[in-house]
Amino acid sequence: MSNSIYNYIIKYIIIGDTGVGKSCILLQFTDKRFMPAHDLTIGVGFGTRFIKVNDQQIKLQIWDTAGQESFRSITRSYYRGAAGALLVYDITRRETFEHLTVWLEDVRQHANPNTVIMLIGNKCDLESNRQVSTEEAAKFAEENGLYFLETSAKSAENVEEAFERTAKAIQEKIQTGVIDMNSESNGIKLGHPQGGSSLPSANSSSNSSGCC
Repeated sequence: MSNSIYNYIIKYIIIGDTGVGKSCILLQFTDKRFMPAHDLTIGVGFGTRFIKVNDQQIKLQIWDTAGQESFRSITRSYYRGAAGALLVYDITRRETFEHLTVWLEDVRQHANPNTVIMLIGNKCDLESNRQVSTEEAAKFAEENGLYFLETSAKSAENVEEAFERTAKAIQEKIQTGVIDMNSESNGIKLGHPQGGSSLPSANSSSNSSGCC
């Protein structure tokens, strides 16, 4: 399928403390490679990739935000209009897990209420250095209504799954009418499906606008 043919464009953000691997996750997902020595993200980074969910072509536009406090006011502006968010911590650094409540509060305050949020415990390849148990993180995710996966940007474990699961959840919200496709703040734009979209919401809104 041509990259010019797709059903939706969906905006994602990746957030979390500095050094948890946000940029590495993005690079692994978009380029299928790992860069061990990675400059700190200044402001925001950006990447795109097409994926297929339930026979629909979806273009993901992913904003990788800086984790430093000095850039917080800049990165908050990217929360608005995000349909999906990956909230990342480092399983080998407990403080990055303890800071999740602050990041989550930011998302809930500045993003769309229908934003699908996935909690990501990155660097699961460093099991011997683990400081946050899978069970503790899963409990945090459940208590806060988040999806949860542990990933490794280095080995690529669960990186694809993180984006695909959230995209599927967003797609389901479109199909069930939870997401208003007439709103420009939902982080989703209609694309150019081949022969038209199979979703009623898309058909009825065909003129809608579009390791740090």
